[in-house]
Order: sequence, then C-alpha cells, then structure tokens
Amino acid sequence: MRHLKSILATVILIFFFGSGYSQQVPMYSQYIMNGFLINPSFAGRDGYTTVNLTVREQWVGMAGAPSTYAASFQTRLLKNSYISKSTSVRKKLVKPTKGGKVGLGGYIFNDNNGIMRRTGFQATYAYHISMGRTQGIPNNLAFGLALTGYQYFVNTEGLIYEPNDPLINSYDRSVFVTDFNFGASFTTAKYYAGFAMTNLLRGNLIFGDTSSVNRNELGHFFLTGGIKFPINDEWQVEPSGFIKSSDMLFKSVQMDITGRVYYKDDYWAGISYRTGDAIIPMIGLKYDRFYFAYAMDLTLTDIRSATYGTHEISLAVKFGESARRYRWINAY
Repeated sequence: MRHLKSILATVILIFFFGSGYSQQVPMYSQYIMNGFLINPSFAGRDGYTTVNLTVREQWVGMAGAPSTYAASFQTRLLKNSYISKSTSVRKKLVKPTKGGKVGLGGYIFNDNNGIMRRTGFQATYAYHISMGRTQGIPNNLAFGLALTGYQYFVNTEGLIYEPNDPLINSYDRSVFVTDFNFGASFTTAKYYAGFAMTNLLRGNLIFGDTSSVNRNELGHFFLTGGIKFPINDEWQVEPSGFIKSSDMLFKSVQMDITGRVYYKDDYWAGISYRTGDAIIPMIGLKYDRFYFAYAMDLTLTDIRSATYGTHEISLAVKFGESARRYRWINAY
C-alpha cells in the first residue's frame, strides 16, 4: 500500500507538472449561466451589473475529488444619463442605446484537485463594438483580455510517499503563477459564438520557484455557440455547444452538447452530454433580478460506482434598472 500511494502521487504530479493533459482549469457544466468564467469578452455583454456565485463539487463521496468555488463580478461602463429601458430584469433589455463600449469584470476562485490547489483571481477588460441590430437589439462583437494570478499549492500533509521520491521533491510546494487569457465573441438576439484561450504565457511567469526543473501549464482553447428558436410567445428552445481542447489538440478534445427549454424566460430545464464523461440534467429559474441554477453530472465512466455524482449550483443577481450617471465614463 505504501508503494501504491507513492506511485499514485507520482502519477498525479506528472499530470499536473508534466506535458500530459490534465484538468488544469476549473470545469463548469453551466457554462451558459455565466460564460464570463470561460470567456473574458463576455464581461458586460448584456449591459447589466452581475454578481455570480458558483459552487461545484465533483465526484461527491470520493476522497480528494475536485471541487471549485468561484465568485465573479462584471459590469458595463455606461455613458451619462443611461437609463435602462426595462423596469425589471424580468423584462428584456431591448434598447440600451446609451451603452458604453467597455466591460469590466473579475472573479476569485479556489480550485482543488487531489493534492493540488489553485487559489487566485482574474481581472478582465473587454471592448464591445456595435455591429448593427437584430430585432431591435444591437449585435455585439467583443474582445477581452484577462490578467490571472493564483497560488499553486501542493498539499502533502497526510500523504504517504517515499521521502526520497525524486519527482515530488523536485518541485516547490507553493508558487505564484501569473498569466493572461484572451477571448472574442459575437452576440445577436438569436445566437452567439465565442472563442477563448487560456495561459497565453503557458504559466512561465512564476514567482517563488526555486527549483531547477522546467515546469509550465498547458494552454486551453474553448469554442462556444448557441442559437435560440422561439416556439411561441412563451416557449423557446436553445441548443448549444462547448468544445474544449488543449495544446495536445487531438488527444484532449471534449465536447458538451446541450439543449435547454425556456418558459417565459423565467424557468428553464435542459440536458447536456459531455463526450466520454457524463450526462448532465439541469434546471433553473429567475425571480425579479435573482437567478438560480442547478446541474448534476451523472458520470458514465467506471468511477460512477464510487461516487454520488457531481453537483453544481449557480446563484446570480443582476442590477441595472435605475439611471446610472458617471461623468468620468464619458472618456469611453
């Protein structure tokens, strides 16, 4: 057993520090609920100020299973005398004619995966360009750049391993990694599409690293897209897709195929299939400015016999009904 745990620890470190593919970035099943977490260009996309909390517990019941906690904030810098054309977030924002071009956002996160932990932040700047209108709603082309920084910590407390293990002892237990993420998106009243990439510097800007071993992060690439089909005045259907890959392009491609049904924009339910991994039923609702969503990953692999599934909860609140007057925003 002692040697087995040493082997497992070594394999984990190879996945995280080596060139092999691993879950180096947090995974989210409800990417539609808060696309800002995966694409910086979504910051301020809808003109509202949004606060979002996300909790994801993966493979519940399994020791050392991944878990992610994220709190995000995003807003659109609006020009003087901007007044939302809706009196409640329950109604659509039809004509944000005075919207500014700059979106700002940020989030803090704590991502745990076995003996590895990432705790950090991301600060985002997005620039929005109007590209005409669809059904009276502006088409939006956006670009976003995010600065991210996090502590990368290896927790060996309670871990049984060989004291002289050359791999484990070659790395510092705690370092601080700084990097950049990029995103672009195009949004209309009917559909959206986005592309994002993480770790532009591949994690090479490291502080506190005293080891002589070359270590870096993989770059990750995300493609998202969705389209809405109105059935009548109350119901609509939205199929969407989310493709994930890394520098190991053809060895690490994964896709989420999702379908959601909306009723009066206040309630929704859907199901997603993640290739080679899980079936994900999801539900959600909103009341006034408050949003709630829940998803459960039903694992398809052999690991399902040792876990109670994966659970993800998202809570959000949106602001923006009243006049927002900031003189200094005129510069934008």
